[in-house]
Amino acid sequence: MRKSLFIYGILLLLCAASFAMPSVAVDPVRRDLNLGRADDALLKLDAALAQDPSDADAHNLRCRVYYEEQQWEKAIRDCEAAVKSDPSSSNDHLWLGRAYGQKAAHSSLVSAYKLARKVVAEFQQAVQLDPRNADALSDLGEFYVSAPGVVGGGVGRAVSLVPQLQSVSPADALTLEARIAESRKDYADAEADLSAAIARSPSPAAAWMNLAAFYRRHGRIDDMIAAAHTGAALDLHHGAALVDGASNLDEARREPDTAIQWLQQYLNSRAQSEDAPAFAVRAQLASLLVHQGDAADAEQQLAAARALASGFRLPSFGGAALAGR
Repeated sequence: MRKSLFIYGILLLLCAASFAMPSVAVDPVRRDLNLGRADDALLKLDAALAQDPSDADAHNLRCRVYYEEQQWEKAIRDCEAAVKSDPSSSNDHLWLGRAYGQKAAHSSLVSAYKLARKVVAEFQQAVQLDPRNADALSDLGEFYVSAPGVVGGGVGRAVSLVPQLQSVSPADALTLEARIAESRKDYADAEADLSAAIARSPSPAAAWMNLAAFYRRHGRIDDMIAAAHTGAALDLHHGAALVDGASNLDEARREPDTAIQWLQQYLNSRAQSEDAPAFAVRAQLASLLVHQGDAADAEQQLAAARALASGFRLPSFGGAALAGR
């Protein structure tokens, strides 16, 4: 679910300083963002920006709401406005790069190449402005691994970034090293790096889900299931790691009842975050319920998602599916 152009599971939490907003009540907007209440957040942010159109923090937050809703053009517009108002903000450049990246992932090949240059430029600027921004370093490293050299990618560039990331976040550095090894088809080293990252990670549940995703990509389904269950057992607060685990099970077409349970636990928890917006999780849950023949509950989930984020394009399962036929 973590949304990704080149990034699996994008980690989207920002430091508290980025929320120092004079025009918006900080806690209510952050709460709306974390709980996936997109419409409520947009109402507050629209009002704030009507009072101060140059409020960089409000533009950044509105960009992130649109990003959650997968409205890439609107997200870009607000992230560009945030950068224009505060060009010194590392996080604003990071989010602009992410918005460009998602737009590129949903564009034609020609447009994607043009946007990819903007992606890397924004990530690089984010790192230049704050060399200790672990999210920016991780996203830049992932871009280098995934993108061709013609648009600024290259595994060698990712390798050169590892020591800098290591000094900030050893677990993220190991994850990047795993991506580098995987890109070189050195799967044993990739697995070892992901396993090592678990011990160094402040969020071991999420790190286990990263390992589970690796196993899934390489057809090691039994290992994937075991890793996902280990991660879920460690996620005592029922956070976004459960959503990642459910996504792994769903993509592998295994244990749908477990995937449904994990999504429900997440939606009932106090650990929801913008990493896994509630409306998107409800849409994912609806899809699983439809395939299990529970059309009534699926429709309830879609209605709840629609109430949270009217701008999010919900999946259409068709009348027959929702009727249980």
